[in-house]
Amino acid sequence: MRCVLNAKLQIELPADEVAKEWDAIANSFARFAKIPGYRPGKAPRAVIDKRFRKEIQDELTKKLVSKSYHEAVEQEQLRVASLTNIEDIEFAEDKSMRFRATVVTAPEFELPDYKQIPVQLPETTISDEEVEAAMERLRDQSADFVDVPERALQMGDFAVVDFEGSIENKAISEIAPQASKNLHGGKKFWLHLAPENFLPKFCEQLIGLKPGEPRLVIVDFPNDFPVKELAGKKADYAVTLREIKEKVLPPIDDALAAKLVPGKTLDALREMIEHDLEHGKEHDSERAKEAQILKYLHERIQVELPPALLQNETRRALADLVQRNRERGVTDEMLKDKEKELIDAAAGMAGHRLKTNFILHRIAEREKTQVTKEDLDSRIR
Repeated sequence: MRCVLNAKLQIELPADEVAKEWDAIANSFARFAKIPGYRPGKAPRAVIDKRFRKEIQDELTKKLVSKSYHEAVEQEQLRVASLTNIEDIEFAEDKSMRFRATVVTAPEFELPDYKQIPVQLPETTISDEEVEAAMERLRDQSADFVDVPERALQMGDFAVVDFEGSIENKAISEIAPQASKNLHGGKKFWLHLAPENFLPKFCEQLIGLKPGEPRLVIVDFPNDFPVKELAGKKADYAVTLREIKEKVLPPIDDALAAKLVPGKTLDALREMIEHDLEHGKEHDSERAKEAQILKYLHERIQVELPPALLQNETRRALADLVQRNRERGVTDEMLKDKEKELIDAAAGMAGHRLKTNFILHRIAEREKTQVTKEDLDSRIR
């Protein structure tokens, strides 16, 4: 395999080619230039060339550098992975032009046979049980929450509470300001009472409360709790129960179907669900096929990735990971604690993306198929 870094192309354009473009640009300036002592469009070319020399050169550079660079790459039959720099642009007295382009070339490798790759596709037929499970999820999303004022709180209820946490009489919001706001406390906070839901043993300690009643809840944060200021600490949560809500599921009938999709009956809704599930499974099947094909190719191709490209892609992957974690509520402090793990994960993702990119480009080249950046992104991200 071969990977050439910082290959430099010395590109020279003959005077006649440069002069032709120069004349066209200068004539364009001459038509609109306002120069004292001359009517618009009547200034001599020598005056135009002298007065607008820099502007003409800038415009000329834009036109000729890109064109001649691509011609040089094609002429030298280079597989360029990245153009890193254009420098040393010079115009000679005879109007010839030269510049230097620094590129990173794509690594060389042999493609295995990619047209007979064995794949195992998942089942795409939809069972009645899957349709019913999807129907139950829609039913759950349409549930009503009704007040339960006449009894005490029990498991399975939804509690609406005000609560505030502290450790040794100091507010958790002060101890761990970067932590999730739900660790600090809140007003009119909805909490589904289920074993081990929310904080350790929090829900269990609320059983028996009635609306308007307060209770002190003790939470023992484990030693491995991700917020280090709270790890291993005992916290007090002052809780007041505002309301008890009970989830009431609607019957599965035509009325529910019409509520979910106006104008549809229950049978029509089931058909829609089945169609959507089939479409989802077909999509998953295609993704599974692509993943198996890429795995097959990755295992059989050894590629030395250009370090500069790998570094840039790693930075992008790391930024993506950080952003996704922040959207999930992970604090900057927690991210800092996991910095090495995040960097290692980003490097692995970046290497896989780049290798996939090179493999797909090489196959597209052999098959004489155009691959756009959007095509690649949709396959490798």
